[in-house]
Amino acid sequence: MRGHHAAPDSIVLKVPFRIVKRGGRKEVHLPPDAPQHRDADDTLVRALARAFRWKRQLDTGTFATIADLGRHEKIALSYVTRILRLTLLAPDIVEAILAGRHGPGISLAQLQAGFPEEWDAQRALLGLSKLLLH
Repeated sequence: MRGHHAAPDSIVLKVPFRIVKRGGRKEVHLPPDAPQHRDADDTLVRALARAFRWKRQLDTGTFATIADLGRHEKIALSYVTRILRLTLLAPDIVEAILAGRHGPGISLAQLQAGFPEEWDAQRALLGLSKLLLH
């Protein structure tokens, strides 16, 4: 039998983190220098999927107007237009959101509040210019 070392009675592990409310749920945020792996934000992913589906339906003539689409979906016209606007996001931003590589500060509410049409300005506003390769 090789050398037998007794296991310590307890181990103290210190992990710096903070808890942040996001979309009605709590998330653990690690320090900026810690390796980050995030799951995609389900709310944002669903909103993007809905936006691109609605855009396709409008483009193919399934619905003649945004108002027709809103009536069919039983959703307020203002909400439909805010969600449809997500189709104007830069493709790399959409990919980052779908992959969970977007920053913790990006939420559906923030995107619905508005963002610039220019893709570089979007990246700067959302703090993604450093994260994404253009």
